Amino acid sequence: MSVTKDMIVTDILAQDESIASILMQMGMHCIGCMAAGGESLEDAMYVHGYSPEDVDKCVEMINDYLKEKESK
Repeated sequence: MSVTKDMIVTDILAQDESIASILMQMGMHCIGCMAAGGESLEDAMYVHGYSPEDVDKCVEMINDYLKEKESK
């Protein structure tokens, strides 16, 4: 299981609810946002002023979390 920046935010959250805390750490409070059902993570982050580097960092953080969880 892994996440890409072109995935829809709600699809990412459906993989694992705990990903919400990673998004919130980055300042992305996507859990209750109506747009989360139709925006990719990349688009949502761009709308909120994040850079491409920020998007890559977020994806990396999420995937690191998922890898760690799978290894347990």
